[in-house]
Amino acid sequence: MTEPVVTIMVASHKPYPMPDDAIYLPLQVGAAGNETIPGFTRDDTGDNISDKNDMYCELTGLYWGWRNLTDTDYIGLVHYRRLFRGRNGAITGKEVLKTLETHRIIVTSKRRYFIETLYSHYVHTHAAEEIDKTRDIVKWMYPSYIGDYDKVMERTWGYMFNMFVMPKDMADRYCSWLFSILDELTAAIGTEERSDFDRRYPGRIGELLFNCWLEHQLDSGIITRRNICEIPFMYTEKVNHIEKAWGFLRAKYGGVKQEKSI
Repeated sequence: MTEPVVTIMVASHKPYPMPDDAIYLPLQVGAAGNETIPGFTRDDTGDNISDKNDMYCELTGLYWGWRNLTDTDYIGLVHYRRLFRGRNGAITGKEVLKTLETHRIIVTSKRRYFIETLYSHYVHTHAAEEIDKTRDIVKWMYPSYIGDYDKVMERTWGYMFNMFVMPKDMADRYCSWLFSILDELTAAIGTEERSDFDRRYPGRIGELLFNCWLEHQLDSGIITRRNICEIPFMYTEKVNHIEKAWGFLRAKYGGVKQEKSI
């Protein structure tokens, strides 16, 4: 029996060591107008939104994969700084294939906020307008999803970072849904008078929408909980967890909006 083809895109905007496994595709996101990174595929070829990378972040890579990767059975997205963890570092192609024998979707382990819901955490750290307008758009464009949206926003955990592996045909349906919402959102809100950091709201909203979409697949019986495999992720760079925790508490209790990536 022929093994399925799995392609996991590793989104990066700069030269960076990549996992040494054929399952990974180093993808230069925001490539439009920039020099090619040796050994990387550019996200400004074929049908693409590379010039929106300052807003959509790694999602320009996801869009590129959706529209241009055709010879693959599964598609995935990770970051140069965050990878799914395997037994000895980044998960290998062999480990992914073994997991997909019994599951249909790979996601990160739940990120828990404990004292915040996904909604309250967003409005404490970013502009409430962004997430409130997203709800309006979901209700208008996809009314059958609004119950799932509200359920997810009241949770204190989520599958974050726009990281996953799933069948390509399922990813096609997800991307069609996701980008139609983000297109409406950016048309409604725009980027005027926003800092470079705040312009990235479509990428952040995309993380939350993934959870909404996944919940709807579960509620509709398209997939079951057993079809989903949670795998921890690993950082490839040092992370200041104290600074991250302090920023979290300042946002919740001090009303200090996040102004940079932590």
